Amino acid sequence: MNLNPELLSALEKIVGPSYLFTDEATRKIYGHDETEDLNFPPNVVLKPANTIEVAEILKVANLHKIPVVPIGARTGLSGGALSIYGGIGISMERFNKIIEIDEQNLQVTTEPGVITQVLREAVAEKGLLYPVDPSSMGSCWIGGNIAENSGGARALKYGVTKDYVLNLEVVLPTGDIIWTGANTLKNSTGYNLTQLMVGSEGTLGIVTKIVLKLIPQNKHNVLLLVPFYKAEQACEAVSAIFRAGIVPSALEFMERDAIDWTLKFVDGLNVSVQDSVQAHLLIEVDGNYPEILMQEAEHILTVVEQFEIDEVLFADTEEQKNALWKMRRSVAEAVKANSIYKEEDTVVPRYELPKLLKGIKKIGAKYGFQSVCYGHAGDGNLHVNIIKGAMTNDNWQTEVPKGIREIFELTVGLKGTLSGEHGIGLVQKNYMDIAFSKVHLELMERIKAVFDPNNILNPGKIFPDAAD
Repeated sequence: MNLNPELLSALEKIVGPSYLFTDEATRKIYGHDETEDLNFPPNVVLKPANTIEVAEILKVANLHKIPVVPIGARTGLSGGALSIYGGIGISMERFNKIIEIDEQNLQVTTEPGVITQVLREAVAEKGLLYPVDPSSMGSCWIGGNIAENSGGARALKYGVTKDYVLNLEVVLPTGDIIWTGANTLKNSTGYNLTQLMVGSEGTLGIVTKIVLKLIPQNKHNVLLLVPFYKAEQACEAVSAIFRAGIVPSALEFMERDAIDWTLKFVDGLNVSVQDSVQAHLLIEVDGNYPEILMQEAEHILTVVEQFEIDEVLFADTEEQKNALWKMRRSVAEAVKANSIYKEEDTVVPRYELPKLLKGIKKIGAKYGFQSVCYGHAGDGNLHVNIIKGAMTNDNWQTEVPKGIREIFELTVGLKGTLSGEHGIGLVQKNYMDIAFSKVHLELMERIKAVFDPNNILNPGKIFPDAAD
């Protein structure tokens, strides 16, 4: 859509001339995230400095029914921050302050543009832990984590973003400003608007301040890399570890191609992989008492030794631990560097992981695509990277979507769902009918309409095209 000079002038008065951009180069930068090769530039990029400026922008947009997309660090994998109808892109990059670390109440108040790792390191200096650790934590922002309800490796033991959000300052599409809850650990006062906002993918409001719960930091951890000769057995071992009474802080799965591509992509990783190894589990336990952790590690060894495994690597130095985590966190980048790909974010009850993995490979063979699987196996969250490789463009456009639909049908059939942590956004929305009935989708749309009666905020996301 086109914004006339009068509207652009009104927006410029709100943010100032230095923070309004209409040039093509800037708009293209803010028109993409990490979702495939998609680019949907907004007509204008605005960089407000505070909550009042965001509210004034939304008042103008709502009055004139202009689409608005809140734009974070653009590390998302579902197209949630893409301005598919043009309009206004609101970059939250100037909201980059940690406002207060409350050591007495174990809370932090932050703006949404703070890098997640920066936040984690800031509270760690106080002996506190914000445990949510998505693989992109060195570049993603805490506001985007709120929007997508991000997880990460340690969600297994500590939970995901929603488990740490106490209160949010939100600007509604009408320009009204609210706090959604209270800075308390318990709250049974009215509807839980805080948790409704978490994971709403920027469709209900724009978050401008965040209050997060913190926990004491554990002092020690033990990390094991377990090579399996059969990938499905690695998946079977996940459930076996829990049934043995062990709750790791992280339990990650990487199949052979993911490991090989990552070792080629990242310099300095010295990890030896035997030819017959088909998958690895990266298993971490943490706590305050090293002797207990060693007992848990030994218990894990007795469990995995029931399967066909190669020699287990026990990371006994910080350097080794960092190298193994670097390998795991670099898988997505390595896959992206190797080929054009589509990434799906399946999640099932963890006992069903072997069936999911086997089914994905069968579906890939049916439709002629290779897949590379890895992810947070401990909570049943398997990332499925579908590789274009030598596929023709026609097959990539026509056959792969059929395969993806079958993968999601399999996932839901195993009592799972479409996304564990990446969100639905643009690229998964037309599969929502697999997970939800018409009644369910209509209920969610009515909730959207209550918050956003003119459908200006991040329109065209989450809901299938037929229901837009």
